[in-house]
Parts: sequence; structure tokens; C-alpha cells
Amino acid sequence: QNLADSYYNLGSYKTAARWYRYLTSNYANHIDDEYFFKYVQTLKAIGDYTGANEVQRSYLKQKNDEEGLKQFEDELTYLENVEAIGNRYKLENLRINTKSSEFGMVSLGDEVVFAAPKKEFDLLSALYRWNGEGYLDLYRAPKSKLKYGDSVAVPLADEVNSKMHEANAIFTKDGKTMYFTRNNFVKGKIKGKKVTDNKKVTHLSIYRAEWVDGQWTNVTSLPFNGQDFSTEHPALSPDEKTLYFASDMPGTLGSFDIFYVEIVNDSIYGSPINLGSEVNTARREQFPFVAEDGKLYFSSNGHPGFGALDVYVTEKKGTSFGKPDNVGLPINSGFDDFAFVIDTTTKKGYFSSNRPTGKGGDDIFAHQETKPLVIEDCGQSIKGIITDAETKAPIGNVEIKVIDTGNNNDEVSSLLTNAKGEFKLPIGCELTLKVDAAKIGYQPNSKVLIIRKERDKENDASMALVSLESIRKKEEAKRIAEQEALQEAERKRQEIEKQKKEAEIKAKEDRVANIIKKEKDIVKKDDKLIIQVEEIRFDYNLWYVRKDSKKIMKKVISLMKKYPDMVVEIGTHTDIRGNEKYNQNLSEKRATSVREYIISQDIDANRIIAVGYGESNPIQYCETEDSCNEEEHEVNRRCEFVIKSIE
Repeated sequence: QNLADSYYNLGSYKTAARWYRYLTSNYANHIDDEYFFKYVQTLKAIGDYTGANEVQRSYLKQKNDEEGLKQFEDELTYLENVEAIGNRYKLENLRINTKSSEFGMVSLGDEVVFAAPKKEFDLLSALYRWNGEGYLDLYRAPKSKLKYGDSVAVPLADEVNSKMHEANAIFTKDGKTMYFTRNNFVKGKIKGKKVTDNKKVTHLSIYRAEWVDGQWTNVTSLPFNGQDFSTEHPALSPDEKTLYFASDMPGTLGSFDIFYVEIVNDSIYGSPINLGSEVNTARREQFPFVAEDGKLYFSSNGHPGFGALDVYVTEKKGTSFGKPDNVGLPINSGFDDFAFVIDTTTKKGYFSSNRPTGKGGDDIFAHQETKPLVIEDCGQSIKGIITDAETKAPIGNVEIKVIDTGNNNDEVSSLLTNAKGEFKLPIGCELTLKVDAAKIGYQPNSKVLIIRKERDKENDASMALVSLESIRKKEEAKRIAEQEALQEAERKRQEIEKQKKEAEIKAKEDRVANIIKKEKDIVKKDDKLIIQVEEIRFDYNLWYVRKDSKKIMKKVISLMKKYPDMVVEIGTHTDIRGNEKYNQNLSEKRATSVREYIISQDIDANRIIAVGYGESNPIQYCETEDSCNEEEHEVNRRCEFVIKSIE
């Protein structure tokens, strides 16, 4: 513990961090919470902010401090928002700095006044045992010659500087009154005397000096100083009626707080008043400065910061100051950044820091503000244009709704597109959002956006909406197209079927032609295919098959057996003698008689068709029975074998 503190107090933060890690890991239940704070500060000083945050988070979890853990996470977000502003100041490490410490620079006309270790030593001089350097004195130097280095700096005045510490001077606007910080010390003609408390500690006090006849004189300790506590770092309000300072006097909220007193006149002051918990914390608040615009700047290690002392600013609201804000980068760092002053007209000023990029312990930097302090949560935007999917024309008055799908589908925002179909709205970061677009007469659409931690990004949520009318037209066109396709398919099918049938017919015709060509007894006659045989005659009024006819039919039977698929129609005819009905019945009986005979010769009955035509189709036309002779009548009494199909 002592080893870690030694390195911490010497500013050897990397080594201090190593020993604080060992201390907090092995003796967490035996040490004060202050050592976890110091460990975090050392990690920030060496740039390990991730490690610092892990230590702080783990510490709060071990204590089951849910409220503290939430506050810590909120502070991390706050610092991210400060850091996101970027560098707000342009810095210059002044050439007046040396390997020793210089800090607390303020303007005094054409000169600057600052604190630095005593440069000249005599027999009465002593070294400050804390750092082995001389005690601090106030020095002055021309502004125009700061570029020449520390050789232009001279002690402010012997009446002010003592063998103890003097630092942090502030002057009235007329330059005739100075307030500064000094160890409790009573100057004597030769040596002087330290004033200590009962623990032999010499505290700091605020002194006042007057510029009279070209020299600083009448150096007096202010009445609210004390032997048992420190008052330090005086600052004046713009009207110079209020003096602000830091102190660890009784009534502080932490180790040092910012107080103020009313200046009644040159020798009468009001009672010190603590600025309260908005400004002061349980830790250190020091180095106040009030700018001409009334803003109070101070340093603290108790507010959300980047490590060690950071500079903060707060504005007065009524009779008190509001919540302070970290002034940001690069003023603040992981090291002590303090003694900030600024001219609100030129936006220029000075501050001090012990960051390792300097020349010595504490260095003075000139700064110029280049950006305003605007601390905002991480923000992006959603923008887009809603168009008609078919015409590509923008659609106005579309209802846009943004839903946070990662947070119970809460509606984040809603609005309508303008006449150009445009919309834009701000959103936060690290979100998963669904953007819905809807309008009567259109099919709704949506788009999912994953919003990451990137500030000021514009996310495109443009979408196209399909109109219900276009859907109807497309469905109708589809129906017509399908119908036409079916009709075309049917036409093609019929065409194929027709071609198939034509091919079959052609093939059949070819086969029949081949058969006709091969079979001399098969002939075409009057568009009919006939088996040409001798005439089969029937006796008058009879229907039985005559013996001679059976011989003739052998040719028919032979062909039918040769061509098993042949189907034959037996058509029998009568002459006109007798009445028509009688002749019809007679012809049917004759056809049936022939059919039965052929079937009896092992021919399938399904292949034989018997048709009696009666007297309806004569070969020899007879107008009357007597107009034809017997031979002519016999010609009409015939039997024809017509091939109905053949394969």
C-alpha cells in the first residue's frame, strides 16, 4: 500500500498501477475504497481506459451498488458524448516551461504572472522536500517575449514571494489588487515564521496585496483563513464583488470544495459559503476561475472525467451554479489538468497540466477554443424517399412509423412524407429499428435498420410501395396470360392431335393402298373399299345362302383371316318386286344369313356387320316391276362386302 502510494504521489503511474493491482487483488477486504479510486486513476493516466472501467465496474458489482453501477454507466456514456465532440482547443506548450514545474498563468496587462520553483538560491533558501525543487514563487514575464523561454521571467516582487510557496495569483481589472496563495507564513525581517497546525502541517492561505507607488505592498492574510485548514486558488467574479476559492475547511463535502465570500470592502469579507453538491463532490474541487461571461471553471477528480484532475465549467442559474460539464479534449487528459483561464472575447487563455508530453512536472499551455461545448447523445438520422414501385414517382402523405424491435417493439417516431415523398427524422445509436411505410391504396412495406455506434450517420430507409391497382392489373394480366396460354396449349394439343390423326389416316391410307396394291380382290368403288367377288345371288323370296354362294364367300373368308383386324359390312339388296317393308325384312334376313355363315368359318362375330338395304340402293333402276326383265331384277338382288376398316 505504501509502495503504491509512493509511486502514485511521485507520478510514476505505470508502476503505481502494478502495485495497486496487486493490492486490490489480494487485500480487497482490508483496504479503504480510496485505493480502488487511485487504481482507476493510475490506469486512466497510462491510457488504459478499458481496464479502468473494468476495475470500477467490478468494484461496484462486488459492493452490490446497483445505483452506483447505473451512475457509472451513465457517466461512461456522458464521457463518450464529450469525447465525440473531438478536440475543442488548439494547444501550445509554452517555451517558458522548464524541466521543473510551471503553472497557474494569468494575464496582467502586457505581462503574465505564473508560479514556478525559486530560480535563485541564497543561504536562507531551502528545497521543497516533496520533489527536491525550490519552493514556488510568483514570476512575471512580458507576453511578447514568452517565445524566448524562461530567461525572460523574473520574480514578481520580494514583498510577495517568501521562502515558502506562493502561487495562483489573480488581479483586479485595474491591476491594483492581487489575491494569491501562500503557505501560512509570517514574513520577518530576516527569516520569517511558518504557521502550523497541531500536526506540524503548514496549510495554505489566501493573501491580498496592493499596488502602491509602483510596488506590491500591504500583503495581508484574509480573515477567513485558518491554521487547521487550507484556503487556496482565489478567483474574482466579473464585478469583483465575490471571491471564489478552494478549501478543505470544516463543512466541505470532500477533500477540497469550491467556496465563495462576498467582498464588502478592502478589509471586510462575508462568511465563506460552499457552492453545494452540484459543483462539489466527495473528492477534490480546486482552481476556480470565473470568466467575463460569468461561467465558473474549476478542476476536479470527482466529476466524470478522463483521469486525475479535469477542467469543468458551470453556469450560474439564479443564485447557484448548475451541473458542471467536462470541457473536453485536449484540455483534459489522464493526468492533472488545472488552473484554466480564458478570455471570452478572444477565446484564448492558459491552463496547466502534468501530462508526460510536457517538458517538466507541470507545464503551462496556451489554448484557443475552436469548437463550442455541445454535449449530445450519440445520434443518427433516418431519411428516405417513398416511391411507386411501378411508376417510380414519389408518394406524398405516406405514414412512416419507426419501431424499436429491441425494446418491446415500442414506437420511436411517426410522421408523413412530404409532397416529394421525402422524410427524415433523428434517432439514437445502437438500435435495431423497423421502418414501416403505409398508405391507403398501396401494399405496406417495411425495412429493418441496424443502427451502430457511429455519430451523425444518415441511414437510408427509402422504399417502393406497390399500388393495389397495379396488383389488380397484374393479376388480371396474369389471368389473361394464363387463359391465353391454356388456349394456346389447347390449340397446340388439337393441332398435334389433328396432325396425329392425319398421320394415322395417312398411314392407314398408305397401308390400305399397299393392301389394295397387293390384293387384287380389294378395290375402291364409289368411295368404298370392296372385296370384289362374283355375285352372290339369292333365290326369289328366299334368304338362305346358296351352295354356289358359299364357294364365292371363300375369298372373303380368306382375306378376313389374312387381315385379322379387317371389319366387313355385309350389305344385301332386293329388287323392287313386292312391297318395300317386305323387301327390307328380306334383305336383313339375307345379310344375317351370310353373316352367320361367315362366323361359322371361324371369323369373330364383332368383325361382321350385317345390314339389309331392301330395295333402297338398286344397281339397275326399274321404274316398275314390269319395266325390268328377270336378269335385271336379279342384278339388284345382290350381296356386297364393304371393308369398313383394315389395319
